[in-house]
Amino acid sequence: MSSSTRTLIRGGLVITAADEIHADVLIEDGRIVALAAHGSGPAESWTAGRTIDATGKYVIPGGVDAHTHMEMPFGGTFAADTFETGTRAAAWGGTTTIVDFAIQSPGRSLREGLDAWFAKADGRCAIDYGFHMIMADVNEGSLKEMDLLVQEGITSFKLFMAYPGVFYSDDGQILRAMQRASSNGGLIMMHAENGIAIDVLVEQALAAGRTDPRYHGEVRKVLLEAEATHRAIQLARVADAPLYVVHVSAEEAVAELAAARDKGLPVFGETCPQYLFLSTDNLAEPDFEGAKYVCSTPLRPRDHQDALWRGLRTDDLQVVSTDHCPFCFTGQKEMGRGDFSKIPNGLPGVENRMDLLHQAVVEGKLSRRRWIDIACAAPARMFGLYPRKGTIAPGADADVVIYDPHTEQTVSAETHHMAVDYSAYEGKRLTGRVESVLSRGELVIDRREFTGRAGHGQYTPRSTCQYLT
Repeated sequence: MSSSTRTLIRGGLVITAADEIHADVLIEDGRIVALAAHGSGPAESWTAGRTIDATGKYVIPGGVDAHTHMEMPFGGTFAADTFETGTRAAAWGGTTTIVDFAIQSPGRSLREGLDAWFAKADGRCAIDYGFHMIMADVNEGSLKEMDLLVQEGITSFKLFMAYPGVFYSDDGQILRAMQRASSNGGLIMMHAENGIAIDVLVEQALAAGRTDPRYHGEVRKVLLEAEATHRAIQLARVADAPLYVVHVSAEEAVAELAAARDKGLPVFGETCPQYLFLSTDNLAEPDFEGAKYVCSTPLRPRDHQDALWRGLRTDDLQVVSTDHCPFCFTGQKEMGRGDFSKIPNGLPGVENRMDLLHQAVVEGKLSRRRWIDIACAAPARMFGLYPRKGTIAPGADADVVIYDPHTEQTVSAETHHMAVDYSAYEGKRLTGRVESVLSRGELVIDRREFTGRAGHGQYTPRSTCQYLT
């Protein structure tokens, strides 16, 4: 292989979940082929057609965002980002793989839902992508389909204890799906909120004239997240199945996960930047501005944040994903004026995750290696993508980010690349910024310029959860 097809990244600090080393990285045919200490004999002898100088920068694995909702239908509208705009924004933020959610429609097969999402994404993504499957209809047919999907690399299935009449599954359906996952190696992902009880509280709030966005947070009570988390864990124990709880937002839910993990159970938890950096103060912003921050699980009072950060440090929470599901304030969030229950649920964030978590490194909440673990390596392991994704090592895909840890930036809708008319972090000052991004060896961001293209991103089948083998 001639050196002209190679890329060499020189002089940076390579950070993975396991190591930090001043090393040069050699890339060939879209893969990492070698690492060697900067200035060592092997590194000095390497030649390449393209050399990237990373002196003074971090060289990190591309981020893996394991929870996104591009083009998701909700309440008569669709999430504002397409697979094209959403994956481009992800690349700008240093994320090189997303795992999105294909949705089964009630009464239809899992395959029909999956095919619809393949059609949305195919040829449009700037970075690599995979799919989870949302099960809206647990029955004999869909349970059988689970086995086939696992064999085809769709190895995780999301169920909802929330949203009666839309995605809700009762405890019997949840148990059946968990039993099936126990036998086929799949991982059940759970939206853990008691939707039946929440609907009662929504109805009561609206009847009493409490219609503003802040009541979205008040009716979706912490205790109803904790109760559902506890119930999901017990059902998983009965089924002898692993469990992954999505978008954990509250201290009491973290405590349920920690107690299960202390028993040695295969129970895992994810949180999102919005729960780490935002709070009910945002939901209470006047003039309907709080609608921008309506998501489920909801933002919590600020005093829950310490428990979430602690959970990330102690590995009671393993992954930070975004749950990226953006709706424009104008024309979409506004659908809920006068009735908070009609505000489309979701926040934009796929572009901000890596930078926000680096800010936690700057502030001493996380180590650099833990930053890479929760944003890159752990999600790749959790969903069967490691070590192809999530690390910098020979044989891994050359998904590599050159990260400037010193440049300061101010987050704003004026400068972001997500197709949404506001930023959840407007005006927030951060230290650290993505400089260049390679996806399978191809520069998609080159010194703050987008050089990628729709269709570069490939569908990536996944193996089963690598924490269970």
